[in-house]
Amino acid sequence: MLYIIIGIVFFGLLVAVHEWGHFITAKLLDVQVNEFSIGMGPALWSRQKGETRYSFRIFPMGGYCAMEGEDEDTGNPRAFSTKPPWTKIIILTAGSFMNLVAGFLIVVLLFAAVGSYNVPVISSVAEGCPAAGTILPGDRVLSIDGYRISVYSDVSAALRMGQGETKDFTVRRNGETLRLDRVPLPLKEYTENGQTLLRYGLNFTRVQATPFGILSQSWKTCGYFARSVWSGLSMLVRGEVGLSDMSGPVGIVSYLGEAGNQGTTVAAGLENVLYIIALIAVNLAIMNMLPIPALDGGRIFLILAGELWFLVTRRRLDPKYEAYIHAGGFALLLLFMLAVTFSDVWKLIV
Repeated sequence: MLYIIIGIVFFGLLVAVHEWGHFITAKLLDVQVNEFSIGMGPALWSRQKGETRYSFRIFPMGGYCAMEGEDEDTGNPRAFSTKPPWTKIIILTAGSFMNLVAGFLIVVLLFAAVGSYNVPVISSVAEGCPAAGTILPGDRVLSIDGYRISVYSDVSAALRMGQGETKDFTVRRNGETLRLDRVPLPLKEYTENGQTLLRYGLNFTRVQATPFGILSQSWKTCGYFARSVWSGLSMLVRGEVGLSDMSGPVGIVSYLGEAGNQGTTVAAGLENVLYIIALIAVNLAIMNMLPIPALDGGRIFLILAGELWFLVTRRRLDPKYEAYIHAGGFALLLLFMLAVTFSDVWKLIV
């Protein structure tokens, strides 16, 4: 329960950080903000300060930054609709940018707290591993089956995606790049330090964290998160995953609880939860920039489409049509979220 509560709090903070990005850029670029809300539903607390109402609402899984004239011309010179395209795009991208910053800072905190991390450099090959003699200690793994390796987490992802018991490696050895085709690397049991585990038999180098190393590793880890998101989206488009493989807020919070409980200590459990929160932060940043109506990316797409329409026809699109598109997209998005939430609850029940 502790990790579930922590997960809910941090998930709410990610939403708050996202909306704060919209809020602060709107204020800086002289757009009137009518309400800044953390949470959705009935208000638990609300206060008017100047032109903006600040609210905390009962459901922590959401929030919004309500700007004047987002979807229509209200006649207010400080309305969002009156601003030039570059101003609108900066405000709309600021939310995703803040999520990326949040994810990066969480990873920096984790690496700094742990003090060391694995890098994709072979330290040894387990006794009895068929890859011994082909893959050597000191090899820096650059790719596996064509999947680029930047951080240690990429190795696990690439090995899981690979088909069969052989892998194609590209490594850097003594300053030279080598391609190692069809390296035998079956998943089997190995006994080390008195423990028998199912693994591939490759051991990787662990290095002590330095300030520059932490920043570099954190940036690369966020890149790994981004590639994971795009990989998931690609699988969804290709039909390789379905509704049962997706998770909404209910499923995410449940998974955070499970990840926390896998830690051998409270500190280890918290590290697991924060790592997933960082992944979710990058996920939110990317998903919000997709060109889907009602999402920030959809709004940016329509702004650019409207400017292109103006260049061709010398006429402005009526803002009400954009409002209709976003309203329809928002309704579909709600239906999709309801379906995913029902799927999450059903998985918990069965």
